Amino acid sequence: MTDPKPYFEAHVFCCTNRRPDGHKRGSCAAHGSEKLRDYMKARARELGLDGKVRINSAGCLDRCELGPTMVVYPEGVWYTYHSPADVDEILDTHLVKGGRVERLMLDTDQRELRPEQAG
Repeated sequence: MTDPKPYFEAHVFCCTNRRPDGHKRGSCAAHGSEKLRDYMKARARELGLDGKVRINSAGCLDRCELGPTMVVYPEGVWYTYHSPADVDEILDTHLVKGGRVERLMLDTDQRELRPEQAG
């Protein structure tokens, strides 16, 4: 038996976890992930990605120090993002054109943001 066709071409999980203020690891919500997720959903609709791409909230993705973070499946590419401009670049480059936004991509073993990733 073969796998069924995917329901969505891509699935984006945006961490919106919130920890108490002052928590040593921080949290994506404390860095604005909820507003950025809402912006991403609205922009995806404007770009005609409805039905092709699903953008969801996620609980803790366990990369809090790098947040806000998101992961895009089926590729499993992780991003940090800090502004609507970052969201626009990810939508256009990754989800519309199939490329990658290398400056915002997170490495598997990365523990801190690189200078070009800081928001």
